[in-house]
Amino acid sequence: MDKVKSAFRSFGLFFAEFGEAVVKGDLWTKLTLVWMGAGYLGRRQYIKALIMTLFQAAVIYFSCTFAVEYLADFATLGTVQQESVFNVVTMQNEFNDYDNSFLILLGSVISLVVWVGFFFAWIFNVKCVWRIERQAKLGKHVNNFREDLRGYINERFYVTLLTVPVAGVVIFTIVPLIIMIFVAFTNYDQNHMPPSALFDWVGLNNFISLFGGSGLTVSFSYAFVRILIWTLIWSFFATLTCYFGGILLSLLINGKRTMGKKLWRALFMVTVAVPQFVSLLLVRNFFADNGIVNTILNNIGVIGALRDLGVISNTYIPFLSSPGWAHVMILIINIWVGVPYQMLIATGVLMNLPTDQIESASIDGANKWQVFRHITMPYVLNVTGPALVTDFVKNINNFNVIYLLTESVYTTTNQTMANSQAKEVDLLVTWLFRLTQDNYNYKMASVIGIVIFIICAVFTLVCFNRINRKEGEYA
Repeated sequence: MDKVKSAFRSFGLFFAEFGEAVVKGDLWTKLTLVWMGAGYLGRRQYIKALIMTLFQAAVIYFSCTFAVEYLADFATLGTVQQESVFNVVTMQNEFNDYDNSFLILLGSVISLVVWVGFFFAWIFNVKCVWRIERQAKLGKHVNNFREDLRGYINERFYVTLLTVPVAGVVIFTIVPLIIMIFVAFTNYDQNHMPPSALFDWVGLNNFISLFGGSGLTVSFSYAFVRILIWTLIWSFFATLTCYFGGILLSLLINGKRTMGKKLWRALFMVTVAVPQFVSLLLVRNFFADNGIVNTILNNIGVIGALRDLGVISNTYIPFLSSPGWAHVMILIINIWVGVPYQMLIATGVLMNLPTDQIESASIDGANKWQVFRHITMPYVLNVTGPALVTDFVKNINNFNVIYLLTESVYTTTNQTMANSQAKEVDLLVTWLFRLTQDNYNYKMASVIGIVIFIICAVFTLVCFNRINRKEGEYA
């Protein structure tokens, strides 16, 4: 809560200084509100004045050409449908001057992002001019253009380094995220696919379909509840089993009585060295209905015995093709894939254990379990807490394990799930993938994407806030 208040306070100070510049600034500072290079021109900083003037002119040109063209149709996302018209001059069928809803949405989002960026740049520019004015009135030295450049190479080099990454985040993360949010409020699907068809705004209809639909849309709310529950169960157990399994395996291998430590590490590292998709595809084939594992179990009579006991009803064990069986097998296979990686992290942490505290505890009569519970585990949790949070979020979006193990192997028999293009073993992220790649249902995929983002963001913010509060409290 304190960090939220601090963020709002900083935001308020940002605009407070701008207000002070508008009220107390001289004529050149006030002219900067209209002409971004005016303040620099008045202080004879001609290069800065030219740069800001060209920047403002570029934004105005962009707005009058690109932005206006797309934002004019943003409210409707287009009204002219694509049609083939016979041209009597060329004697050929030609397309009319049709609208493309997705291009209109994309161009509008880019325009809005540019305008928002320009707005903050405009405010920041006014504040810079105001600071120069105050320095000049106090008789202090005002940097020229060359000195400012030198500052961005020396004491403000962090700004130079962060410019490209921030631009990349805006272009490749923020813009697609905004587009996804907007698509969630449209009817963009296989029946409204640009450029041959238009899509339009539908308000909250897609959210209603996902969270409490009725009629034909009830299957989405039915599938969403079950997939969300499985996603959270999977993330919880996949994270904890690999995390504690890696710690225990590291303790076992690095124990004083363990022989051949390097050999054991090398053996377990094979699963990390081999690309994960290769391992998962091989394991999927091993545990398929007609795979080698079922073949061996059938030859030694295990499957026959299970059929006699009523455990299975087929001539194979449905490791990855039946609900329940598939859920358990996915968790077990993930342990095999994920524990060695966690073992590496735990090994690095355990090498820095506070030996003085362990020796003191042993002298005081503490056994191995008490040392592990009160010294080893708190220390490891204190160091790897942030990694544990990110692992949970990563497992919420763990596409590889679920998709590669169940694709072309698992087929749902639940018709309600099938109606919403979902499977019982799907996570939210794999369901989203099927909706987009197999069924072109971008509207519902966008809603699910928003849900995933909210779950991950809330969980991350809450956990990191608690971790930061307890930082340094290890004992």
